[in-house]
Amino acid sequence: MTTAAETRNWLELPLDVTASILSRIGAIEILNSAQNVCSLWRNICKDPLMWRSIDMHNLGDLWDMDYDLAKMCVHAVDRSCGHLLDINVEYFGTDALLLHISERSVHLKRLRIVSCYNISDEGLSEAALKLPFLEELEISYCSISKDALETIGRSCPLLKSFKFNVQGCRRFHLESDDEALAIAQTMPELRHLQLFGNKLTNDGLLAILNGCPHLEYLDLRQCFNVSLGGNLEKRCVERIKNLRRPNDSTHDYEFYTEVHDTGSSDEDYPSGISDIDFMSDDYDDYFEFSGDSDYDFGYDYDGVLFD
Repeated sequence: MTTAAETRNWLELPLDVTASILSRIGAIEILNSAQNVCSLWRNICKDPLMWRSIDMHNLGDLWDMDYDLAKMCVHAVDRSCGHLLDINVEYFGTDALLLHISERSVHLKRLRIVSCYNISDEGLSEAALKLPFLEELEISYCSISKDALETIGRSCPLLKSFKFNVQGCRRFHLESDDEALAIAQTMPELRHLQLFGNKLTNDGLLAILNGCPHLEYLDLRQCFNVSLGGNLEKRCVERIKNLRRPNDSTHDYEFYTEVHDTGSSDEDYPSGISDIDFMSDDYDDYFEFSGDSDYDFGYDYDGVLFD
C-alpha cells in the first residue's frame, strides 16, 4: 500500500524531473489520466514546452474505447503554442487533422504518419506547403502517390530523412519507379532513405543514387524488383555506408512483414497493402473537421476539463 510519505516524495520531485517523467508516457496517457492526478501535474502538463514532442502511438485498438484520438491530438497541438517539433500520428489521421497540425506548427521538424488511410495526396501536399523546416518524414502504410512526394520534396528543402514503407509483394510484374523518381528529382539532401516493400526497379534505384548524392543509409528490404549486382551493386556499396538489401532480415523492422505472394490486383488496395480491414465510410464523417469551431474542447470523454 502506498503511504502518504511516498506520495509526498513524488510531489516533491524537482519540476524538471517530473516533467521529464511525464513526457515519456505519451500524449494519450497525459491527456487521459496523468494530468488529472493532481494540480501540480496538471500545471506541468499545460506548459507549452511539454508539447514540443507529441507521440500519439497506439496499436489501432482504441476504437472500442471512448477515445477521441483526433480531438486529443488537436488539443495537444494547440497546447504546444507553436513549439511543436516532432509528432507521431497512427491510425486516425485525416487531411483536416494534418492541416491543423501544419498551420499551428510551422517549425515542425519531424512528422510520422502510420496507417492513416484517410490522408490523401491533396491533404498531405497542402500540409507540406506549410512545413518548410521539416527534416524527417515517415509515411508508412498510407495511400500516398508520387504526386504528393513531389510536392513534399519541393516544399521541404531541409528534408534529410524519409521513410516510405508499404507491404512487400513478390509479384514481380508489379513494377513502378514513379515514387523513386519523385524522390530522386526533388529530395537531393537526403541522408537516410527507407523504402520497405517498394515496387521500384534497378532504374529507380539508379535514379535515387544520382539524385541523392549525400545518401548514407538506404533500406531496400522487400523491394523484390531490385536485383543488386555488377556495377549497380558496386556503386551502392561504395556510396552507401549502411545498405539493407531486398532479402535482408526484417527482425529489427517494427511492422508486420509477411510477404504477399498471391491475391488480387494491387489496385484493390492502396500502396500494395492487402488483407487489411479498412475503416467504414463513416470513419471520415466521425473525424472530419475544419477549424477549431467544429471541435468542442471543453471536456474529454471522462468529463474532465481539458483546460
